[in-house]
Amino acid sequence: MNSSAPLPETAFLRPDGSNREAIAAVAQQALAQLLNHGSQAAQRSPLPTWQGLEQDVGIPAQSVSLPDLLSQLEPLLAQAMNPANPGYLGHMDPAASTASVIGDAIAALLNNNLLSVEMSPSLSRLETTLLRELAQRFGLGDKAGGLLLSGGSLANLQAIALARNWALQVQETGLAGLAQKPVLFASEAAHTSLQKAAMLLGLGSQAVIPIPTDRRGRMQVAALTEAIASVRRQGQRPFCVVATAGTTVTGSIDPLPELGAIARAEGLWFHVDASYGGAVIFSPRYRQKLQGIEQADSVTFNPQKWLCVAKTSASLLLRDWSVLTEHFRIAAPYMGEADDLINLGEVSVQGTRPADILKLWLTLQHFGDRGCEALVDHGMRLGRSFVAELRQRPQIQVATPPDLNILCFRLESDRLTAELQKSLLDQHFFLSLPRFRDRLWLKAVLVNPFTTHEHVRQLFGVIDAFCRDRQIQPEPQSQDNEITYSQSL
Repeated sequence: MNSSAPLPETAFLRPDGSNREAIAAVAQQALAQLLNHGSQAAQRSPLPTWQGLEQDVGIPAQSVSLPDLLSQLEPLLAQAMNPANPGYLGHMDPAASTASVIGDAIAALLNNNLLSVEMSPSLSRLETTLLRELAQRFGLGDKAGGLLLSGGSLANLQAIALARNWALQVQETGLAGLAQKPVLFASEAAHTSLQKAAMLLGLGSQAVIPIPTDRRGRMQVAALTEAIASVRRQGQRPFCVVATAGTTVTGSIDPLPELGAIARAEGLWFHVDASYGGAVIFSPRYRQKLQGIEQADSVTFNPQKWLCVAKTSASLLLRDWSVLTEHFRIAAPYMGEADDLINLGEVSVQGTRPADILKLWLTLQHFGDRGCEALVDHGMRLGRSFVAELRQRPQIQVATPPDLNILCFRLESDRLTAELQKSLLDQHFFLSLPRFRDRLWLKAVLVNPFTTHEHVRQLFGVIDAFCRDRQIQPEPQSQDNEITYSQSL
């Protein structure tokens, strides 16, 4: 580029290395800033109060130097969500692993596009190989494979699209000529991305038939069987059953063996949304909780959750990789082809695809099986600790006995529950406040690698002080609220 151009000297790392020292200096400054920020996370609130920005964030006429830009970052960093604080328990969003942060930086510098093999010769092959192994970990068989996508919602979207095309053969002709309205089934507690997928795919959000859940938050098998028969009597065309392994609010796991058997008997595609709960496949102690997932035609699994890979890291795993080429592929004639691998952008809902595989591969290499197992077991141990504390406090109501390390509880009213959330946040404990069964609940997701049993005890100390101040008296828990160990953690 002409030296008189208005771009600053550090706009790019020059391929001849002539500005390497200048780039290195600002990179070191940025790294120091991030290390200072990250290493002080325990001193900042897990959810800072938004106070606005002082500087103008509009696009300036002239270049701003990178050192000045880094200074302008400080208010944004200070007011950002802080998942590394040990009291951050509100969502399925833990701090990112070191290896995945490095992977993100490397991917940004390489800037490969995993649309095609020629644009990402090594990384496309790495993704295909690693995702095949992950799919086989879930027991999907020798023909299995998978894709990375930018979030679980996109993975669920592509899964429903595949199910629709496979069952209805509408990949080319669309839905207009169908004599029967296509419908699919999911738990009433399933993720809202399913309704979005149905809307985007021309099915309409009401095509997702909600199946009632039991007191544990799990899909009722008998209700699914009845719903399938009912829609058939109405002249509709069922094509898919979606089970959830780790619902968003309560972490419940649907009865996978029974649902898989029903889907197979009815000739329906069986998809399992294991975005969160899929991580337990790495734990010999807990992987039996996913028994039945091996029957799935497709699985959504998000390492960005329990495995702490930097966002985004989400995957769609398939029992039969060839389904992608037969029922989803749109060839890209403007791209070269390889003899050993199809272009991943041709079989993905995304065309341009970031090199998310790097941060996933680096994290799995860095952690190894033992490290992934340790993360899962740590979360489950914290869950047991949390349950033990809840059992001692009959004034606290519990939404469901837990299947995983997600606990939802409340006080006697929505008002008190919301006030308790604020009191907890004042002491640097952030729990989210979802609505479930028409009431507000405090949700604790015990996935933070920095949270300890002592933090759990401190959190309940805050709850006890709140209840004393409000004179909330213990009441005997009903059978519906009883927390048992026998079939949960």
